[in-house]
Amino acid sequence: MDGQACLYRHAGIRRATDSERHICRELCASRIGWGGIFPIRFYPAPAEPGRFRRGSDVDKGVIACGIKTMSIRIPENLFHRQYTDQKEERKDRKDMSEKNMVKIHGSIHRQRKMSGFSFLILRTAHQLIQCILEPEKCEILGADGSPWEETLKEEMCICMEAQKVEEPRSRTGWELHPVRIRILSVPAEAMPVVIHGKEIPASLETILDYRPLTLRNERERAVFRIQDALVGGFTEFLQQQDFVQIHTPKLVSQGAEGGANIFRLDYFGKEAYLAQSPQFYKQMMVGVYERVFEIGPVFRAEKHDTARHLNEYTGVDFEMGYIESFEELCRMEEAMIRHALEVMPEICPEELKLLQVRIPQISSIPFIRFHEAKERIAGKYHRPIREKEDLDPEEEKLLCRLVEEETGSEFVFVTHYPTAKRPFYAMEDEQNPQVTKSFDLLFRGLEVTTGGQRIHDYAAQLAKMKARGMDPEQFESYLQIHKHGMPPHGGLGMGLERFTARLLEQDNVRRACLFPRDIHRIAP
Repeated sequence: MDGQACLYRHAGIRRATDSERHICRELCASRIGWGGIFPIRFYPAPAEPGRFRRGSDVDKGVIACGIKTMSIRIPENLFHRQYTDQKEERKDRKDMSEKNMVKIHGSIHRQRKMSGFSFLILRTAHQLIQCILEPEKCEILGADGSPWEETLKEEMCICMEAQKVEEPRSRTGWELHPVRIRILSVPAEAMPVVIHGKEIPASLETILDYRPLTLRNERERAVFRIQDALVGGFTEFLQQQDFVQIHTPKLVSQGAEGGANIFRLDYFGKEAYLAQSPQFYKQMMVGVYERVFEIGPVFRAEKHDTARHLNEYTGVDFEMGYIESFEELCRMEEAMIRHALEVMPEICPEELKLLQVRIPQISSIPFIRFHEAKERIAGKYHRPIREKEDLDPEEEKLLCRLVEEETGSEFVFVTHYPTAKRPFYAMEDEQNPQVTKSFDLLFRGLEVTTGGQRIHDYAAQLAKMKARGMDPEQFESYLQIHKHGMPPHGGLGMGLERFTARLLEQDNVRRACLFPRDIHRIAP
């Protein structure tokens, strides 16, 4: 009995179980203050607590053997609790085992056969997952449930039951060991381009020709996860600022910007156009909701073939009523961009890490007037001023470099553009009618936003249109808002693809567009 816990019952003495020994230790430590092991007499019915007296026949027999006993109050349901704890522990182990089993679907992104096993990279909607396939431990079935006798192929769509195993060397920190794979579909042909590398070894044109396939590449699709996060951040912020999201027509009876850069089409025998901008409708809705925004397609029939132009892009537009200055629009956009960039790491951290995105820090975006910008660029970089009504692409790059060197900001608002360069609805500066209360936002060398304060007075708008040779009767529905009262208002439009391309420091805006439309491309 030396050093052993004993259990006394009416039937006699026996050696304690491990669980009973554990209980003894706990009782000794908590009730007696001694961590040793000694005999304790327990009542035959564990569920019934009580204080047990010395002097029973069993006790006398034990004492005669030189073993001390002691009476102790047993906590109520001690054994029942111990039994329950053991049962729960077993259940937890079973549950843990079951929890480690996952059911997941995706495509076989890549396969590498080794001796006795294969590495499978499973591509899901969110990530690439490393799998260790051991044929003798995995059941492979066809779509009909019958055993699959053929080899697995890349781009097969599968459903997998697998055990999740910790693996620090894996990117995710874990890997999957499949126990059952069901083939859902089999590709008819091999991929025409290699997509499972870090980058696709092909030209931009080839990448765009096979866009439905090349978007399966990890880096290519990461671009649009980030773009989605931007849109979500913009939307969240604007709604927090009491903007109402609207959806305006893309088939219109007149162009918002005027000029020749407009797509014409036959609309049941009538001439119609693809919307250059939601401008007119944004302004109309200011008279209803005061603050509105839209994120949607914009069409420009510009015959540009550059790395910065698209003929269809996504516009991020908002319009605000009851403003006192166009600078309110600038500060609202500044806050919107700041919010989107701040929440982005929470939404798509892996994509940002993969593309090594350098997120700009925004404190207060500086302002510079258009004519001052032209003069400073010419003076610092010894460039003659050729274009007097706009900044050319090289000037935009140089101005951003200048502003960043002086202020540390990668953004700059260029204000007070010439009246001749701005649309007919742009409000002129009272002190100098040759310039407008308008602005562009430049980001890392590229114009990404155009905006400004609008004319809200009916007579002033009518006079401006006539001065430009426009027929007011063609804009009757638009002029209704001016005729029947509008508050001072303004707004802006941002090119989502341009902003995304600059954020990711891409060399071509087409890389930030799912399915680009330019003068050469109408498919896929």
